[in-house]
Amino acid sequence: MLSYPDFFRVRQNWPRPKISDLPESLEAELAKLRLADKKLAGASIAIAVGSRGIAQLGILVRGIVQHFTSLGAKPFIVPAMGSHGGATADGQRHILEAYGVTEQFCGCPIRSSMETVVVDRAADGFPIHFDRLASEADHVFVCARVKPHTWFVGSIESGLMKMLLVGLGKHDGAKIFHRAVQEYSFEQIVRGVADRVLNRCRIIGGLAVVENAYKELAQLTAVQPADFPACDQQLLVLAKQNMPRLPFQHVHLLIVDEIGKDISGAGMDTNVVGRKFNDHAALPDEYPKVRRIIVRRLTQASNGSAHGIGIAEFCKASLIRSSDRAATWINGLTSGHMSGSVYPIHFETDRELLDAALPTIGLTEPPDAKLLWIKNTIDLAEVECSAAYLPEAKTRPDLEILTDLRPLSIAPDGNLPDFKG
Repeated sequence: MLSYPDFFRVRQNWPRPKISDLPESLEAELAKLRLADKKLAGASIAIAVGSRGIAQLGILVRGIVQHFTSLGAKPFIVPAMGSHGGATADGQRHILEAYGVTEQFCGCPIRSSMETVVVDRAADGFPIHFDRLASEADHVFVCARVKPHTWFVGSIESGLMKMLLVGLGKHDGAKIFHRAVQEYSFEQIVRGVADRVLNRCRIIGGLAVVENAYKELAQLTAVQPADFPACDQQLLVLAKQNMPRLPFQHVHLLIVDEIGKDISGAGMDTNVVGRKFNDHAALPDEYPKVRRIIVRRLTQASNGSAHGIGIAEFCKASLIRSSDRAATWINGLTSGHMSGSVYPIHFETDRELLDAALPTIGLTEPPDAKLLWIKNTIDLAEVECSAAYLPEAKTRPDLEILTDLRPLSIAPDGNLPDFKG
């Protein structure tokens, strides 16, 4: 049996821009679009909502619904989430409801379908799919979070445009766009088809959301359709500044309590674990550098999709049993990131995982190894750190040491407790 290092807990201190009064801020921002000038009485408005766990998503969507209702319009909600939810209409509705986006709370219908129409063809010849129900509405409004993508790279990554092209493209659209990314960059595709989608699909506006490192709403930006690409580009810079990070840049072994589609499209954020370009190693100029990853469980909100588990080298066997292989593989095949859906080496207990992983980190002996233990790649305010990090932590003004060194709390059954933070 191996000896493990002792651990201590740190709290990371980041800048914390935060919206204090969400309903008031949201209404003030939406008012900037001057939608009343468009005479929307009786018009149907499809409000596109994605599959990510945006902070206070239900309140955001309800506020958008109320704004359109006050103008006499007839809003309804459509899931804009590509192939998520097992690529089924019921699965996508269930994802929204799990986030509190329900018909009762938001005050309008949710209309979920996987059917699409081809609204145009890109200059490179591939079809541009768009949600059929949204295409039949008088107007479409998009609500999306802007953040670094886990795979796409460029001045435009995740945001309003990705929601339009991939999210509202449903399964068929997501497949063709991810195929196109094999040939061209996402930014090339976006800039090549932006005008076609924005004009032909009657987009009336959007709300771009940026969160802070504590997963709180930091900024809301109401956006005119013509400004979608520029807004995505500008807010991506802010989103990168605000994103959470691991407290140290060199890690022998990272223990991740949970992954899931509600956390990241790749289950865990590759920008956080340093694996955006390669599933199992950081590039020379990429940080952090994490040698091995253990994952312990899948979030319930992921609805069985364990896509992204292939980024880890090890996981608990119970995670695999709780996953839906079909949903996982659909995500991998749709995105073109098949290796992300491959199940890693797995064991029943955390002790077995640690005993298997630690001898693979190199010449460092286990008691001296650099280990970090986190809840997930969003909730990083508090992190468990092995003793090897303590000297550096004592010199860091951005880190608050919360505990003394103490042993890992491994129960007689060989398992760690759930991460508390």
